[in-house]
Amino acid sequence: MKAIKLLTIALTIITATSCKNSKNETSENVSENIKDIKKEKDMNILFVLTSHDKLGDTGNKTGFWVEEFASPYYTLLDKGAHITIATPKGGAAPIDPSSAAPDAATASTDRFNKDDEAKSRIANTKVLADMNPDDFDAVFYPGGHGPLWDLANDAASIALIEKFNSQQKPIAFVCHAPAALKAVKGTDGNPLVKGKKVTGFTNTEEAAVQLTDIVPFLVEDMLKENGGIYSKKDDWAAYAIQDGNLITGQNPASSELVAEKLLESLK
Repeated sequence: MKAIKLLTIALTIITATSCKNSKNETSENVSENIKDIKKEKDMNILFVLTSHDKLGDTGNKTGFWVEEFASPYYTLLDKGAHITIATPKGGAAPIDPSSAAPDAATASTDRFNKDDEAKSRIANTKVLADMNPDDFDAVFYPGGHGPLWDLANDAASIALIEKFNSQQKPIAFVCHAPAALKAVKGTDGNPLVKGKKVTGFTNTEEAAVQLTDIVPFLVEDMLKENGGIYSKKDDWAAYAIQDGNLITGQNPASSELVAEKLLESLK
């Protein structure tokens, strides 16, 4: 009888302990899920757009390419990211007219065209020099030809990228936006792209749009000259590559891939 009583007590203790552990594990899992959700919602990402709107001496307009902004913007926004948009001059960021043409339309650009809030934010960007990298988890640079003239040489942009890089935060660029890396140094004092896998708008893609002799430099050539391990796919094919915290995409079709890599880096 005594043995049965002892066995009953032992089973009660085991059951209670098991329930407690199960409860703790459930609580820990819930806590982890909440933490993951919180982390996703707390993403603060800085988008940097060009302020330059003149296509060399052609008399034509340029600026940023809508698809290269819209696709990453909605990819990240839909995941709960808080996005701030800045330009060297602040105020309205110029849109490249060619990127707003019907033949350049995508689902993302269609969404942008109907999004009054997003358009208002593009018309009222922050001043880049006022941005503090400590306030953000990552930075994303959409392309368009504009960055070749201003962001490639902008002191505030250069300092900002260098700070993000020194903090090992994701720094992402697509199409012509790697132009902003032209004068950026890594923590070792060498060009940031030296010895890193990179891509960007190809020489043959630039030739295809007949702007080789108009642009101040070719993105592919610059990346190679700065020691980048440059690679590419066929013209207009979607291609993005990541090396550490540096993410680059080849052309407009690559913008979503770059955003996805950036998003994965923040998890």
